[in-house]
Amino acid sequence: MLVQLVRPLVRSQIQMLARTPAADAKLTNMVAQWLGYLGVYAEVTRLETEGELIQVSLKVGRPEQCTETEWQSVLDNLTHKGKAWREDTGLTYATMTPAQKGKVHRLLACVLQASNDNLVEDWHQVSGELAQLGLEAALLNELRSAIRVPTPMEVLIEDLQPDVAAFALSKAIGIALMDKHINQAEDGALKILLNALQQETRP
Repeated sequence: MLVQLVRPLVRSQIQMLARTPAADAKLTNMVAQWLGYLGVYAEVTRLETEGELIQVSLKVGRPEQCTETEWQSVLDNLTHKGKAWREDTGLTYATMTPAQKGKVHRLLACVLQASNDNLVEDWHQVSGELAQLGLEAALLNELRSAIRVPTPMEVLIEDLQPDVAAFALSKAIGIALMDKHINQAEDGALKILLNALQQETRP
């Protein structure tokens, strides 16, 4: 299931890269998102072309499956050289407009409701798990309100912008995989989001 979701998502995002002059900013965001699926925090610090290849430099944080002791040992065994520099990483939650954020809140609320029938009662535990996925505190606060007033996903995907759809889908996949299993309701919600993204990015 994950392969079926991710491969079309890669294809859709490649189409976006091919059609936008700001491909460098979008690609830096994508690389961080893909590593995020593996539980690895990463930030692209440099991106440039070299012939037919793309050269990427990363700043990587401690993976979820790595203990602090193990990570410190890794850091101790590596020699850091040079000074990292930042590039614009494209659309993020912080750079979204209020309208875009509203869409994201309600879309992710749909995925959360598909994941848990007792969200309101279990919110304290769920919010902790979401924080571990890297969701911002402001986003978590809005999600808590959004889950109380459900909106059909079919309504939310109308006029959904590709960047917003890609952001929501990347977070939605992480949410669905929190329990290492994708149930039928989650599968349906993810497919709706994926189909919306593919339609928006289709030439």
